[in-house]
Parts: sequence; C-alpha cells; structure tokens
Amino acid sequence: MCAPFGAMGAVMPDGENAALRVTALSPEDLAVVLSKSAGKSVSPAQIRYHIEAGAPVNADGTVNMVHFAAWLVMELARRGN
Repeated sequence: MCAPFGAMGAVMPDGENAALRVTALSPEDLAVVLSKSAGKSVSPAQIRYHIEAGAPVNADGTVNMVHFAAWLVMELARRGN
C-alpha cells in the first residue's frame, strides 16, 4: 500500500511505523527530516529560532515543510544571500 501524498514513513523506536505529514511536522520532526535530507545537523532549536523570526506555522504549532522552505528562500533572497 502506498503512503498518501505528503506523508513519509518513519520507524519509531519500538519498531512501529508512523506516518509523518510534511504539511504538519513538529519542529523536532522537521529537524530530523531536514538533517537526514541535507546531510548536516539541524536542531529543533534552529527551527524554533526561524519560527520566532517569522517562519509560518500551522494553527496547532506544527510546520508545513514546503511553506517553511519557501519562507527560508524568501528570507535568503531578501537578505541578499
């Protein structure tokens, strides 16, 4: 069976599979996903720093990874990086 669009499988410590939705990740889960995909460490504190600086969050405090990435790109462009 295929995972729904926007979901990734993750293996939990007890061996069970859980779906992660890229449209609703906790800062901790987003840090893990970004660390694994970027090949360098991203901490939950770094994610929270960006949220405090204005990165978009969902009403429940989760983060849409696509919106977060778009915000980062806009911030880099705005700063001239």
